[in-house]
Amino acid sequence: MSTLRAIAPEALTEAQAAEELAALAAEIARHDALYHQRDRPEISDAAYDALKRRNDAIEARFPRLVRPDSPGRRVGAAPARGFAKARHRKPMLSLDNAFGADEFGEFVTRIRNFLGLSASEPLTFVAEPKIDGASINLTYEKGRFVRGATRGDGTEGEDVTANLLTVKDLPRRLKGDAPALIEIRGEVYMERGEFLALNAGLEGEGEEPFMNPRNAAAGSLRQKDAAVTAKRPLRLFAYAMGEASEKVADTHSGFLERLEAWGFHVNPLSKRLEDWADANSFQEEIGAQRASLPYDIDGVVYKLDRLDWQERLGFVGRAPRWAIAWKFPAEQATTVLRDIEIQIGRTGALTPRAVMDPVTVGGVVVRHATLHNEDEIARKDIRIGDTVIIQRAGDVIPQVLGIVSEKRPADAVPFVFPDRCPACGSHAVRPEGEAVRRCTGGLICPAQVVERLRHFASRGAVDIEGLGEENVILFHEAGLIRQPADIYRLKDHRETILSWKGWKDRKLDNILGGIEARRRIPLERLIFGLGIRRIGEANAKLLARHYGSFDAWREAMIAARIVGSEAREQLGSIIGIGPAIAEELVEFFAEPRNIAALDALMAEVKAEDAATSSEAGVLGGKTIVFTGTLETMTRPEAKARAEALGAKVTDSVSKKTDLVVVGADAGSKAAKAAALGVRTVTEAEWREMAGFSA
Repeated sequence: MSTLRAIAPEALTEAQAAEELAALAAEIARHDALYHQRDRPEISDAAYDALKRRNDAIEARFPRLVRPDSPGRRVGAAPARGFAKARHRKPMLSLDNAFGADEFGEFVTRIRNFLGLSASEPLTFVAEPKIDGASINLTYEKGRFVRGATRGDGTEGEDVTANLLTVKDLPRRLKGDAPALIEIRGEVYMERGEFLALNAGLEGEGEEPFMNPRNAAAGSLRQKDAAVTAKRPLRLFAYAMGEASEKVADTHSGFLERLEAWGFHVNPLSKRLEDWADANSFQEEIGAQRASLPYDIDGVVYKLDRLDWQERLGFVGRAPRWAIAWKFPAEQATTVLRDIEIQIGRTGALTPRAVMDPVTVGGVVVRHATLHNEDEIARKDIRIGDTVIIQRAGDVIPQVLGIVSEKRPADAVPFVFPDRCPACGSHAVRPEGEAVRRCTGGLICPAQVVERLRHFASRGAVDIEGLGEENVILFHEAGLIRQPADIYRLKDHRETILSWKGWKDRKLDNILGGIEARRRIPLERLIFGLGIRRIGEANAKLLARHYGSFDAWREAMIAARIVGSEAREQLGSIIGIGPAIAEELVEFFAEPRNIAALDALMAEVKAEDAATSSEAGVLGGKTIVFTGTLETMTRPEAKARAEALGAKVTDSVSKKTDLVVVGADAGSKAAKAAALGVRTVTEAEWREMAGFSA
């Protein structure tokens, strides 16, 4: 958790805001992966929404600090391994949320202001219950279904065509006239009664049940064996369009009618609202029906009806300006807090976790919740024995909102946060200005070692199939693995492992096979897998792309240990790699044991160079700096275009810079480029080079 979470956005300094945005980007990316890739969320919808809203609030106050990996620029998570990848012709983006009538009114006002409409101009919306399922993209060519894919990261998902063909609501051929090409978006879901029957069957067979209908639908859709999916009672509602070879309607309500004519199921509760003010009563109406519906919903989606206005409004970040999800209030319950456990993360952070009497909230039994940090416990005055108020909005682990003070036991005492690591006994220190205590045990702390090894093998990092947390702990306790390189030497301990109770050749061969399959590792996954503090997946990609190869990265990081060196300056110039991140990298490479462990690992594996962009033309592999004011586009748009064409964009000019784009009122960067003999171009020349239309 971020060390600054207890500070209100308006009270943060710029340095604190930068650190908090980095922490939020990493934390939200992790929860995206758990939700979209593994169908195993760890926090509630409400807790997730709170993280996103905090990120948005900080970015609004410090727009200069918006990160390349900002959650506002990202949708979902990258497709998981095990399925072929399928690229969407038009991105599948997400939705912004509203949590009340006032926020919905602000959404309407933004539409009016953007389109220049008067307050008297009527705005017609289509309201659709927000199904809690798995989003999919269906491609039809000449009326025939040819491919289906999950949302994935919004650009690329998993090809689940074979599994979708088992869903009875899916039209194999569209009825009547249809475009030569069209992408239809919808939601695969499971009705509540079918979900309960499925779980009863799984438990009867000794298998792990699903946590809720959404997880059941997503997990069933992503079965590797389509025969398993065929046995699952999946349903489908269609509600949106991606790419289309021709115009199909003038309004969204007209498009829904076309969907029904083609043979799709459209939610019968969807309704065209002649005036935006009708949304409040519709929200109340659907909320009252929510418990009696056969499927789970968590709100209502409101879409501007006119498609030409949708086109003009376009998108901002990851979400359309013309649609919003008005969420229902989160469900709440009370239970008794029996204990506060301290968990140790891979960076040594001590994180408190609430252990509670089991309580059912919205049909799901919950027993644990994160308590974030010691400041959060103190702020809410949470004590063991307290009756706590928990909140859940549709997923698994809730958030603790507060306590019921009148039910506090007479002998309850304030919780004293430990100043020593419960795993190794080392001092747990809290640096000035931070809210998190960290174990100083480092490599001698078994909890940190296990967490680092588990992280290295995890899906987002090296992704070693079969080497989960349980096996990592087992091999570590047996003394077989102490560092990542040891994982690749497990084959040398075959006889020892097979002597353990319950271990057979097949089980071990599956794990060793998963290890052998990961002896070639993409550079960005290797960097992320090392578990360096503040280096998330997005930052690892930035580093891999900038340095290209492992040898170049290692050499540069060692050289960057010298303050004022060219390597240190270059590291700091990478957009998205701030001073705090650079400092963590330098500190990692300043520790001889880390370099020794890294070199031992590289004796076992091969790091694949970052993908080159030579096919991108004149900008492939070039390093570009923008300076001055651009008059025909924003700086983020120019940067995004350069990166899309294979260039690296940095903040400072050096002799390794290939091109400086000089806008109006350019200053010292243009002068430095001239002194170093670096090529400069005008904004007009840059537009031509980047392929912008005149």
